[in-house]
Amino acid sequence: MKNYKPILIVAGEPNSIFVEILIKSLKKKIYKSPIVLIISKKIFELQINYLNLKYPFQVLKENENLKKKISNKKLNIINVNYNTSKPFQKISNKSNKYIQDCFDLALKLLKKGFTNKLINGPISKKTFLKNKFLGVTEYLANKSKSKNYAMLIYNKNLSVCPLTTHLPIKNVVKKISKKLIIEKILLINNFYKNYFNYLPRIAVTGINPHCETINGYDEDKKIVKPAVYFLKKKLNINGPLPADTIFLKNNRKRFDLIVGMYHDQVLTPMKTIYEYNATNITIGLPFLRLSPDHGPNESMMGKNLSNPQSLIECLKFLDN
Repeated sequence: MKNYKPILIVAGEPNSIFVEILIKSLKKKIYKSPIVLIISKKIFELQINYLNLKYPFQVLKENENLKKKISNKKLNIINVNYNTSKPFQKISNKSNKYIQDCFDLALKLLKKGFTNKLINGPISKKTFLKNKFLGVTEYLANKSKSKNYAMLIYNKNLSVCPLTTHLPIKNVVKKISKKLIIEKILLINNFYKNYFNYLPRIAVTGINPHCETINGYDEDKKIVKPAVYFLKKKLNINGPLPADTIFLKNNRKRFDLIVGMYHDQVLTPMKTIYEYNATNITIGLPFLRLSPDHGPNESMMGKNLSNPQSLIECLKFLDN
């Protein structure tokens, strides 16, 4: 029987829907890879009892021989202490050190070669990242000393990549360059080649509406077009194409990947079309990192009504 590498999961913000969607995901499908969850045992038990969710689990110690102890018939938990007496509270900076300790432990295990598969639950950018990083993508890139990385929102029918991630719209044009476009697209193209064994059909959106501008300096002609022209020598790529029509059914079916200039330009249509049936993959790290494509969803905490589909897609993707 094939020896499947474990899927390592950092639960993330303790005041979130993550424990709920994880248990739902594990009940929905049997995974061949053992699941190892880094979380506070206390918060885990408080939440599953509150939500009346049951699933077999065992608690492991970090300094044990984890590979001998883990099971794919139970959820494997590594405890990180978090002081609370309530299953859910309002999100605050109280959880910051706990989340950091969870990530540090995960990165330590990844560096040791325990696995190369990581999923992180959602965190609050406002409280945990505190304007130091734009998102977990950048946080993990910094922690792993990765310089060239990209966010890929993946669905087997169509994926998108925003060249800039959680950047205020006023700063987007300052960040876009020919070099950035070329580096990110080559990185993603190589990922498709190595991981999926095919070269994607790539579309690149323009920066401006209709790829036109009333200003003297035309970013689409001066930046995007030369980058696409350079890449055309090696890749199956087209652009710049107008962002307002590229997602129309007959247009998008011509491509496997649409690369946009900023977050909402490609994530809004992607989520409208596929809703939760997509995963957030960070490419360019020393390990494969995925995350459900949604946040902590504080308004749904404790209601037992959250949709686990995005997490299921993450687990299915890494279950090999």
